[in-house]
Amino acid sequence: MRGRKQAAFLASIFSTLALSVSIILPTSTKAESAENYSLTIMHMNDTHAHADLLPNMVTAIKEVRAENPNALLFNAGDVFSGTLYFNQFKGQADLALLNMMNIDAMVFGNHEFDLGSGENGQKSLSEFAAKANFPFLSANVDFSGDAYMASKQNNTYTETPEDGIVYNGMVKEVNGEKVGIFGLTTEDTANISSPVNVKFQNYIEKANEAVAAFEDMGINKIIAVTHIGYDSNPETGNDLLLAKYVDGIDVIVGGHSHTQLTAPVVVDQDETGAAKDKTVIVQAYQYSQNLGELKVDFDENGIVVGQTGQLIDVASKAADSEAAAVLAPYKSEIDSLTNLETGATAKKALTNPRLTDSAVSVRSNETELGNLVTDAMLAKAKERNENVVIAMQNGGGIRAAIDEGPITTGEVIAVLPFGNDPAVVQLTGDEIKQILEYSVRLAPAESGGFLHVAGMKFTYDSTKEAGSRVLTMQVKVNGQYEDIKAGQTYLVTTNNFTAKGGDGYEVFAKAYQEGRVQDIGAIDWEQLRDYMVQDLNGDVNPQIEGRIIDTLGKEQEPETPGQEPETPGEEPETPSEEPETPVTDDENNQDNDNGTETPVTDDNTSDNSDDNAGAVDDNKDNGSSDTDKNTQNQGSNTDKPGTSNNAGNTLPNTATNMYTMILVGGLLLVSGIVVMIYRKVKHA
Repeated sequence: MRGRKQAAFLASIFSTLALSVSIILPTSTKAESAENYSLTIMHMNDTHAHADLLPNMVTAIKEVRAENPNALLFNAGDVFSGTLYFNQFKGQADLALLNMMNIDAMVFGNHEFDLGSGENGQKSLSEFAAKANFPFLSANVDFSGDAYMASKQNNTYTETPEDGIVYNGMVKEVNGEKVGIFGLTTEDTANISSPVNVKFQNYIEKANEAVAAFEDMGINKIIAVTHIGYDSNPETGNDLLLAKYVDGIDVIVGGHSHTQLTAPVVVDQDETGAAKDKTVIVQAYQYSQNLGELKVDFDENGIVVGQTGQLIDVASKAADSEAAAVLAPYKSEIDSLTNLETGATAKKALTNPRLTDSAVSVRSNETELGNLVTDAMLAKAKERNENVVIAMQNGGGIRAAIDEGPITTGEVIAVLPFGNDPAVVQLTGDEIKQILEYSVRLAPAESGGFLHVAGMKFTYDSTKEAGSRVLTMQVKVNGQYEDIKAGQTYLVTTNNFTAKGGDGYEVFAKAYQEGRVQDIGAIDWEQLRDYMVQDLNGDVNPQIEGRIIDTLGKEQEPETPGQEPETPGEEPETPSEEPETPVTDDENNQDNDNGTETPVTDDNTSDNSDDNAGAVDDNKDNGSSDTDKNTQNQGSNTDKPGTSNNAGNTLPNTATNMYTMILVGGLLLVSGIVVMIYRKVKHA
């Protein structure tokens, strides 16, 4: 009898213990993740009429949707301008492929407005929108004054968007949850494109209005699709500032700066430095090269609790056969246009030498072709701002020669195949000296960052220590050369790859970060073509002018300011009589193009300079390095690159350890009580 009582008592105790454990112990430390909401977003930006890779993009999109059927897809703008596809078809070739992708929404880039002046309004853009099978988003663009686009604008936040219509924002229901999405376009479009009667409103004010509108609808998951740039000129705004100044934005899908964010960037501090809910920023580089994929987790309150992301290399995918067939007739016409004559004629062959086959190199010496390119840059920049006095072009960005005779469009594009946007940079004379020192630091060996110049000339001594080589610097003012003054400010035009720090130019990078870089709204190869036809009247015969002279340790006679070189057209003394073995930048990789590539239209997936040295990304359209500062997580992100930040799958280790200690302590306490009671019962 006594034994049965003891057994019943023990059973009661262990039942109580089991109940206590079931209350205290969760079934898994992952229990919370069951309540999290996960969203997959695909994104592209700044494709710039590089249509040849779009069939591959279709394949990449299909593969993502095979795993995540409800994944969203956004286009962050700048479909227009960059290759012959745009020159010939005004966006319709690209659109034929975009319409196969089931895009959820697109935001306007600044280049979407490039044809406004010639058309007295946005005629081509309206035709693009009319044939699109997706809606457009723009909370800060006012089309009311444009005869072509006014009827397409619907200033609402809609749950039922229609194809080809422009909304402030829209609502998508994905996996049972409503997501608010709105669009923004850079206010700088007014300065760098041709919007004509289209107006651009303050992006911060309009973003705050959008967030408020969605929150009034009870929506707590909000995405901004933007074309304002990741870290562009703060005077006109960027994604980092948007994340800091506007509360409530969970994800920013960006474009405009051509930034290659290989992992999502997280901003978790506001403009004062105080902690805020996370905003995740992504951007997928340029020229149809990448498809971005982001997976973001929200808690039950719509707060981001984790994110992972990647850039999918589109070129590594096979072209979708149906998409390739759609592109084929457009591509056939473009291939024939490549041989179309520009109206300019080269009076002699303009070589693009390398040290592998010449005693001089485009990457270490002044060349006739380098002078032509920089002359074109300077002339066209002056048309937009007469105060620009110097042009600089990295030798690694000059990629092919021009044959004697009629110059074709294909040849021009082959010389400058990256479709870079020219920019203007404010630099002091001292900064110019630092830039030139960096340019010639490896001379007489090659460097992709070696700068060709126009509007100035300089001498240096390659026998001296790097950093102390530049001897003289002069700028041409009113037809006369005068010394560059250390403290004076000069306006310098260059391509936006260099302007943002490409090839490791820290001075340019600093100027960009300080807002001293301004895009001028053009394409480099088009500048070169127009300069040869319009400014030179088709007569192309550049000379070596002594713009860049290596003294090789020899004393130079003092030059009278304003004096032109005594023997224009005579090549400067070369580093050696025999061709020198090419030397690779110690930071970079060197290719073997030798300036003899076949003219191409738009399938350039390589770098503007194949010496990939620490490029900072673009204020606008960048034809830049793949291994540059853009590939890093910038801003206030403290997460491990490419990984989730408390992605909602497991509790943090510290919380798990503390929980385990409490649990073990509780179990030991209960066990002790059981033993004590058992002993009392046993002796009763």
